[in-house]
Amino acid sequence: MNPAVFSDLQVIPQLAPPRGPGRPTLYSPELIEEFCGLVVEGMTINRACEEAGMPCRRTLMTWLGKYPEFRRKYEIAVAFRNHCWMDDTVDIADDTKSDVTITVSENGLDDPDQQFYENFACGAERNYTGYCSAEVDQLIDQQSSEPDTGKRKQIVWEIERKLAEDAARPSLFFPMSAACWQPYFKGHTMMVNGNYNGWRMEDVWLDR
Repeated sequence: MNPAVFSDLQVIPQLAPPRGPGRPTLYSPELIEEFCGLVVEGMTINRACEEAGMPCRRTLMTWLGKYPEFRRKYEIAVAFRNHCWMDDTVDIADDTKSDVTITVSENGLDDPDQQFYENFACGAERNYTGYCSAEVDQLIDQQSSEPDTGKRKQIVWEIERKLAEDAARPSLFFPMSAACWQPYFKGHTMMVNGNYNGWRMEDVWLDR
């Protein structure tokens, strides 16, 4: 290519890529009607400004201060949209068909009696979801009175299965915990049913 071409001021503008269309800056009643219509349909101001042919936010701010008629229509459109949003929120809150309720079942004793009677038995004080099953209540009583550990575990797993099937206790996760101590910590007997009890330490001493 001939370098002399680039020194010709008549040629350089012809070689430059064409500029894309800029945002409109000319105010018109038709444009504000279209803009307010987008807001009424539920768009945010940012989203409406991104639509083709719409003013940018800075232009919009200028027009609001310069044209009282536009300000009036703009405020009506925004107020109407916000009321629609509030109605939608109420409708969503009232529609319980697809709602999911999550409750936390805490326990300080690693024993099925404490967990089942406190959180899942009919009418229990911490049964926050209101779950109630006569069949499950019967199994809870059955496992509580079963002296054989192996048979009791089988009943407990049957209760867990029914709670999961009824969506009363879908297991999201199971936390794990452990206890440890220094070799010079003497006299402590670890409880077999939990890390959170048996810490009165009447018989504990430090051998050092």
